[in-house]
Amino acid sequence: MSADGFHGGPPPGAAADWTIDQNWDAYTADEHAVWDVLYARQAALLPGRACDAFLRGLDALNLQRGGIPDFRQINADLERLTGWAVVAAPGLVPDDVFFEHLANRRFVSGQFIRKADQLDYLQEPDIFHDVFGHVPMLTDPVFADYMQAYGEGGRRAMGRGQLHNLARLYWYTVEFGLLDTPEGLRIYGAGIVSSRAESIFALDDPSPNRLGFELERTMRTPYRIDDFQQVYFVIPSLQALLDATLQDFAPIYARLDGAADIAIDAILPTDRVLTRGTQAYAAAGGRLGG
Repeated sequence: MSADGFHGGPPPGAAADWTIDQNWDAYTADEHAVWDVLYARQAALLPGRACDAFLRGLDALNLQRGGIPDFRQINADLERLTGWAVVAAPGLVPDDVFFEHLANRRFVSGQFIRKADQLDYLQEPDIFHDVFGHVPMLTDPVFADYMQAYGEGGRRAMGRGQLHNLARLYWYTVEFGLLDTPEGLRIYGAGIVSSRAESIFALDDPSPNRLGFELERTMRTPYRIDDFQQVYFVIPSLQALLDATLQDFAPIYARLDGAADIAIDAILPTDRVLTRGTQAYAAAGGRLGG
């Protein structure tokens, strides 16, 4: 929910921290119906694909109660479980605002929901992506700490001019991360669990590389913003992800400052390769996926 660049203050109707009221009572029956359709198909697809922490979060927040969730109800449960809250914003917010909210355990969510003819792809994250995709993981204490640490790190990174490196970490973990478990690979990234097509592609398709997560390697790798990913980075545990984030990033940024990007489809001799992908999907031109 962040947007690069400077800003001149919040838009009309928003508070100083860019938040707005969710205005839950204004949602229409059609909008609630879109949520129900999206929820039903993902809830049927994700058992055996999403990680246990995500599935437990769905149950803990009772997101299946019907219709678009009311943030007031979600936040009562989140506060009790991990001290987090969801706040509504009128759209993408500036980076400094986004990091400030995360550092204070507030997750910024879009207020709107996609139209019925946009079920499979939407360019800007909506409330389904933000709440169904992101918020269940915030019920897990370890991942909740990771998100706060990321926000704190973002505030520090802004002064170094290396937000692009930190953005890659967010993309390949929070949005498109995979977790290695004894039962096989599982999804924890919000961009995957909120997408029917990528929930299948990320685990089943032979095209993408699936590589063991290594912090600096990940931060040097560009990503696809408009299509399925060509590489997924796989963490061994949520605790390992948190531990990697809690270290001092100053020497890491110093090394990254003089390091070239790694090609998005590259496999390095030092990589732990879980799947050596064919890259056939990307070679064929891909397509927009939702």
